[in-house]
Amino acid sequence: MAAKKKRTPRAQNDSWVVVAPDSVLDAKKQDSDPAFVRLRKPTTDEASLYMLGAGDAQMYEVKAFEEDFHSWFVGQAVQRDGRLLFVTPMDPLFLILPYLIKAGKEGKFQPVDQIVMDEEFPVCSRLLSCTRSLASLHHIAEEKEVGSLKFHRYSQEKTMNWLKKKVERTVVALKKKNISVGEGVKSTTYIRVKSESDYHEEDYLRYAHGLISEYISEDLSKALLKHLQLPELTSPKETEPPSKPAKKMTAAQKTLAKVDKTGMKTMSSFFSPKGKTEKK
Repeated sequence: MAAKKKRTPRAQNDSWVVVAPDSVLDAKKQDSDPAFVRLRKPTTDEASLYMLGAGDAQMYEVKAFEEDFHSWFVGQAVQRDGRLLFVTPMDPLFLILPYLIKAGKEGKFQPVDQIVMDEEFPVCSRLLSCTRSLASLHHIAEEKEVGSLKFHRYSQEKTMNWLKKKVERTVVALKKKNISVGEGVKSTTYIRVKSESDYHEEDYLRYAHGLISEYISEDLSKALLKHLQLPELTSPKETEPPSKPAKKMTAAQKTLAKVDKTGMKTMSSFFSPKGKTEKK
């Protein structure tokens, strides 16, 4: 789908090339079209681009793939903005959570529509229209009903349990899709000889924790690490024994020295010396 935008009053209408699921257009409520919106990014508290599906039923994150000197043909026109936008579903609770945490410092129950308010990003109130929002608030907040009204207060304990389940479900998905999660990286000199079955559960938990941390603040990420009972990784320099003064290395050698070589063999180890190959 292509979404039109305006940069300045003088500029002509531009279009974005967007890769998005059909659910962006499918909704029971059709009182509003899909729309790009700017909201606070939980990790940085700065503006970031998101999308609300038709009827505000679903929240989506927007990732841009960009190359220099790239453009598109849209219909009979050349689109100078060569970015390719990927739109994928995301849990709106990640965007609601910072507002709950901020309001939770007051220590009192409040109506959620008074919690999710932002003068700089007023569109944030539309997050509560998402199908999963109100029905899922109990995962991250305590609830209290007074008559027909509901009041909420942030709960650290519930939030940690909710995030832990997110991590665990991510681990299941990683294993199912055979995603490599080891810390080591491939290079032209070293190759990985450890199979997927050799990865420890901790490897998967750390990897999944890193993925979930892309949607939460640094403080929550650290708290989640403790909740998962995963110790913080120690810097390799702190665990390595004293060594002789190193010779000056090239940039490539410095990069290679930082690679985790656990479970790796050098390429040369796969080739026997010429003398040995001639023996019978």
